Amino acid sequence: MSLLIEASFSFSLDQPTDVLLQFEAASLPEQKIINPKTTLSASEHCARVPAQDDIGERIWIRAEGDFDVSYSARAEVQRMIAPLQSLEMLAPHDMPGEAVQYLFDSRYCPADQFQPFVEAEFGDTQGGARIAAIRDWIAQNLSYVPGSSGPDTGAVDSFVQRQGICRDYAHVLISLARASTIPARYVACYSPGVTPPDFHAVAEVFLEDPNTRDGGTWQLVDATGMATPEDIVKIGVGRDAADVSFLTSFGPSNFRSSRVSVVQE
Repeated sequence: MSLLIEASFSFSLDQPTDVLLQFEAASLPEQKIINPKTTLSASEHCARVPAQDDIGERIWIRAEGDFDVSYSARAEVQRMIAPLQSLEMLAPHDMPGEAVQYLFDSRYCPADQFQPFVEAEFGDTQGGARIAAIRDWIAQNLSYVPGSSGPDTGAVDSFVQRQGICRDYAHVLISLARASTIPARYVACYSPGVTPPDFHAVAEVFLEDPNTRDGGTWQLVDATGMATPEDIVKIGVGRDAADVSFLTSFGPSNFRSSRVSVVQE
């Protein structure tokens, strides 16, 4: 699948401030990025660093005043996708180091608090079948309500309030997966089906790879139903939204505007 991506956002800084940006589609074997173009306002400092798990890059800037970002690229997605419900879970002692970190609680995903619930609600399932059941439960029990959550909203808040936006859906799914001893991580991404168009967030879970002896595979899951693994373009991954925000300011900042367009060619 070929997707045309265009994104822009702007913010202002009242004083010289360090800001970490992550908005470019990651170049990966599963997604080829063609003709990427990034335009940034002038800054005192600008440097690229590898992002988490070496998926994509982050950009450090140090700037003051108004700052504008624009980005465009074409992405060709050729992702190997396995039927989720057919995948078994890996025993914890068989998991590789890259996956183990995604079993732990994180800022927005206190998985330990959900263990009694997952055993009561999903105790008759395991592996990919449990993830599918969790996805369907979230889709049926949460309402997608723009503006219903803020930067401090975590999975417990969304679970109790039964509403949220894409990042909240991802946080709840990640928490329930980790509570089931299935590694899960947060994926910032682009997708053409997002309404209203914006930066999107989904979850990714680590399950047994049926094609590799003792191997594992990361599988994308979107409980909002707006994106599918076939049309998701990854920007980056992390334990939760705190790790992969498109803008993290290490000082006061004023967000002004953003625009995202993803069109299937």
